[in-house]
Amino acid sequence: MEILKVFKQTEALLEGHFLLTSGLHSPNYFQCAKVLQFPNHCENFCKSIAEHFKNDKIDVVISPAVGGIVVGTEVGRILGARTIFAERQDGKMTLRRGFSVSKGENVLVTEDVVTTGGSVFEVMELVRSFGANVAGVGYVVDRSNGKVDFGVKKFSLLQVEVITFKAEDCPLCKQGSEATKPGSRILKK
Repeated sequence: MEILKVFKQTEALLEGHFLLTSGLHSPNYFQCAKVLQFPNHCENFCKSIAEHFKNDKIDVVISPAVGGIVVGTEVGRILGARTIFAERQDGKMTLRRGFSVSKGENVLVTEDVVTTGGSVFEVMELVRSFGANVAGVGYVVDRSNGKVDFGVKKFSLLQVEVITFKAEDCPLCKQGSEATKPGSRILKK
């Protein structure tokens, strides 16, 4: 399975001028939702992630809302683990909707796309605050090309180095182009 080819076929690799969740700007954007809307791609991607963690005795799979929820649910189904998600409340990742993690549980954090790992780090901190163990991190696209170190076992299907710029250094902005935010989280400029 050629991951990048699938992204291109499903028009999930966007080109333009984008504002990433990290606050960085990029001429490329991986819109995983456009790939994951196809059950066969979702299952294949998540099967690869689950395979990597199948011997880690995962009790719970948790994802940051919204992008990681589909990945987490499918990985959890394949692993036979409970699946939950964390969401922002007052700017902070939290568990709502009656979700919980118990002390000592082995938890796998899943995400769709990682650039700086900010949301994943927040979810890891949340999991540890309950006394649970972060057994690993699994995600579809690693935009950092392996540079983000979570300090635990990690696995991604695709590692790429996508060009990013700080807003003040963005050549696209300097050309008069305005960054768009196609993702799930609204940022303040």
